[in-house]
Amino acid sequence: MPRRHLLPLLVVVASSCVTVVGSFAIAHRHHPRVRIALSAGFGASSTARKKKTKKKKKGLVAALEGGEIQSKKDSRTPQLDRFGLPPPTEESVFPALDDSVLRAPLPRLDAAFNKTLVERAIGDHLGINLENFDDEGLSTHRGEGTWQLNLLHCDPPVFSIDDFFTSEECQEYMEMTAGDGSDDAVQVLSPTFSAASISRRTSTTWFCRYKGVPTLLAKAQRLLDVDLSQIEEPQLVRYRTGEEFSWHYDEIPTKQLANGGQRLATLLVYLNDMDEGMGGATIFRDLHVESRAKVGRKAKTLSVRPQAGKALLFFPAYKDGRPDVRTLHKGEIASETKKIAQLWIHEGVYKASVPDENRQQDAEELVLRENERLGFAI
Repeated sequence: MPRRHLLPLLVVVASSCVTVVGSFAIAHRHHPRVRIALSAGFGASSTARKKKTKKKKKGLVAALEGGEIQSKKDSRTPQLDRFGLPPPTEESVFPALDDSVLRAPLPRLDAAFNKTLVERAIGDHLGINLENFDDEGLSTHRGEGTWQLNLLHCDPPVFSIDDFFTSEECQEYMEMTAGDGSDDAVQVLSPTFSAASISRRTSTTWFCRYKGVPTLLAKAQRLLDVDLSQIEEPQLVRYRTGEEFSWHYDEIPTKQLANGGQRLATLLVYLNDMDEGMGGATIFRDLHVESRAKVGRKAKTLSVRPQAGKALLFFPAYKDGRPDVRTLHKGEIASETKKIAQLWIHEGVYKASVPDENRQQDAEELVLRENERLGFAI
């Protein structure tokens, strides 16, 4: 057939096919398979497309929250490093502890403060200045703002201190992170000890000059009776919506122990509230809030929700410098901005490096004045 007659014939055939398919769809539009074809292709309504899009968005949010985003190719293809080995996972880096690893929650959930129990809990750790607390766990200093010491877990010991900061002090420290921060707080990329770490940290950190945070230092010394020279650079940390610090330890890697030795204590202060359901909690994976779960129920994981002014104290290592793997923890994903102040206590003299010429002795006189103001001086 000549080519000049071929094109009109193809048009006629194509038009006939469309007519047949259209007629078939109309005639059988109530058949299940035809409804699927319509929604997936030819005549998909805007409503059907919207529903499909909405479902996909919901799945994306769920994947973001669970950290499970992965391409189809990735899910089928094993991921190997340059040595042909599987890359590290949370399960391999932070293996679950079995029942042979001793952990002792509080004997009873409704247990009142017990000084003897607290003394026993801190026996192998840096410890607390218990002479500054009465038999009910209330601080005895004469100034404003009485603290309430609470034992949250016995072994390893974990404490909270209610009203450690006043609302005014919380506001003062939060303002230090406004914009690029003040001269006493230098913004840096939130550090981790290893670039290859499996831990994810998406927060923002400000390293503080010691002289810029005398209230935090004075209160830390009152609580723990440590020398200023043992204290690492104080930090202010901001977690915005969706940010987190996944499972990690606070211990120092062996190669960095020359500067001050191991971290013996972690002290952080929540600067704002995070209501129930807003995330942002500090969670200890391997610790629980009760000795035994009720029949048919899983033991509740120890989780501390941010409340403005509340401090959290735990011990990444024993007082002899041995790391305590039971203190694995994370900063839960926050649905709104969370801010904290934090510092670590080392075994020995620690030399600060950020900001430049940041020295503990620069804060000595200011801390003495703060002790008097707070009623700590005898």
